[in-house]
Amino acid sequence: MKYNKNFDVDAVLRTVEAVSKNHPEGSPEDEALRICAAALLFVRDDVRKLEEFREFFRKITTPATEGIKIAHTFATREEAENWLASGAATDGQLVRAGGQGFTVVDRGPKGLKLVRIPLPDELSTHKPEK
Repeated sequence: MKYNKNFDVDAVLRTVEAVSKNHPEGSPEDEALRICAAALLFVRDDVRKLEEFREFFRKITTPATEGIKIAHTFATREEAENWLASGAATDGQLVRAGGQGFTVVDRGPKGLKLVRIPLPDELSTHKPEK
């Protein structure tokens, strides 16, 4: 299932309420659902907390390859290098240039550099025979 970064907290709470009606009050399931609902209520009304929760939830629910965020895509390596030289890049960003993955590395006084790092879609799913 694909992660929905803008999930509706109120819709989730309504679903939890509907599910809770299938469990007797005081049961372990009822208690677990009340705790889940309370946690959502705790973060719902604080934008910062809600965004932190959304990011936490994304990290624990999406496969590692889906969690990879590519900051920019460039047609060529030269375009990526020009972007790097513009000062807009930050250490750790992933970019795709000419169909290949790169990460931005801060080398201190030497400046930023693009370092080749294959992105998940570049890696072969074929397993070598033993």
